[in-house]
Amino acid sequence: MTQAADNERIALRLADIQGNILNAYGKQGFPKGRAIFLHVDNGKKGREFLEEFYDRVTTAVRWKSDNPYAPKAETSASERPPVTLNFAFTFNGLVALGVPIKTLSMMPAEFLQGMRARAPILGDTLPDGALDRWDEVWKHEAQAGSDKAVHIMALLNSNMDPATGEPVPEMEELTNLIRNHCNDGGVRILTGHGVGEADYQDMSARLIQDAETGQFKPVPLEHFGFVDGISDPVFEGQFLPANEEERKVGNGKFTGELKTQEEVENPDNWAPLATGEFLLGYPDEAKEMPPAALPNLFSTNGTFMAYRKLEENVESFHEYIDNTVPEFAKVYGIADQDEARATLFAKFSGRWQDGVPLALAPTYADWITFNEQHQDDVTRRPLLSRFIYGDDKDGAACPASSHTRRVHPRDMLGPGDASGTILVNRRRILRRGLPYDATKDSKRERGIVMLICCSSLERQFEFVQQQWINYGMDSNAGNDTCPMLGVRQDDKLKFVIPNDPEGEGAPYICSNLPQFVETKGGAYFFVPSMTSLRMIAIGMIDPT
Repeated sequence: MTQAADNERIALRLADIQGNILNAYGKQGFPKGRAIFLHVDNGKKGREFLEEFYDRVTTAVRWKSDNPYAPKAETSASERPPVTLNFAFTFNGLVALGVPIKTLSMMPAEFLQGMRARAPILGDTLPDGALDRWDEVWKHEAQAGSDKAVHIMALLNSNMDPATGEPVPEMEELTNLIRNHCNDGGVRILTGHGVGEADYQDMSARLIQDAETGQFKPVPLEHFGFVDGISDPVFEGQFLPANEEERKVGNGKFTGELKTQEEVENPDNWAPLATGEFLLGYPDEAKEMPPAALPNLFSTNGTFMAYRKLEENVESFHEYIDNTVPEFAKVYGIADQDEARATLFAKFSGRWQDGVPLALAPTYADWITFNEQHQDDVTRRPLLSRFIYGDDKDGAACPASSHTRRVHPRDMLGPGDASGTILVNRRRILRRGLPYDATKDSKRERGIVMLICCSSLERQFEFVQQQWINYGMDSNAGNDTCPMLGVRQDDKLKFVIPNDPEGEGAPYICSNLPQFVETKGGAYFFVPSMTSLRMIAIGMIDPT
């Protein structure tokens, strides 16, 4: 690692970083995904397994790509592979693979404990019996000696055949290579992924089929119907300089006083976040090194990942919206029921269904106008992150308790300048993952697999989950949880939709909110660098 002064760029060693940390594969031409979970019965065999697949692991080295959302690459970049492979490990997995206890004991406490053990912090114990409804593969995650505990996650992502909507053949070929190696003993594939029968957690972007050609095309929608994956933090070294200059606006950190939309769109008022917020071994926003295991070579260029399988109760959500629309329309004075429904959707999310933020298009008419003015998606997409909430403190445009505003409050935790965003800068997370959809015996489950990367699971992921999603003080919402992702033990929680504070309209209160999203499993993983992965594979780690 090269430590750089404040006025110097950090040059990341991309070949040492696993590619799924820096790159959101789902948005970059890999709409198909599989997560294969492994248990190590024999440490030596487990290390041999990693040695076997080491050369197939996908790094962060940039590829040539005609995908407009992919990072710009150097002119000498290689061609994009048809399928990617990345590995991550639970604490128990590292123990099983023989990583020295002295190294493991220096890992952060939340990683050592694991996600299931910290379920009360995350709200995963609510409603009553929630942990009993986790997928079978995750019910043993907190049992160190269990022969069913997840030790290794192998993540595969691939392109698809547009004629069938299925993954390219290389996906199944790589899956079979892993299966065949596991047949030799020492490493087992764990099963039990909800109603799915596959020996992996299947993931896929939602697809639409062209009526004329019959060809399938992936679309960036989650199952409630909202465009997803719009904005992600931009940190130093992640992109080439020219690419970073564009992407940092709205997705980096405030460096100046932002009061007007012109100032928001000015690149001079933005900077990439500190690399150490997302990669171990680099200074974070506090100019400190995030806690990590020794030796430094073991941790540097790695990160932590929270794997979360979230089931979306699509029917319940749409039923609640449909039942609420008539009264909401009356209170808000909206005559057209379709307009009222679209507006209510937007108030829950903080964005219209196509991703346009309420901060930029507060009304239905504003939304229509915005889309008329910005029809090219490539130039339109960056605009969807270039906004603040400073001129909407009362939440008349975007409710303070809406989902988008909760998980990224932007300038609303301070007076509206850089000093007000310091706390927010330290809570940012990289969001990876894809939707899933499985059916068996007329039972269908739909949701999204979240892969959340950050340097500190406690300070970043857990804080957002506990304080911003499942608690409402920072959103001026008391104990009310996020209207979309929040947990509900009873029907006493609500969601308040303010009206124009200058007008006479009363706010609308959504009461008796059901729980629309439920956790079905997950774990905390360490995503090592390529150097660290090699150290684990050969069983040679000097913790001194």
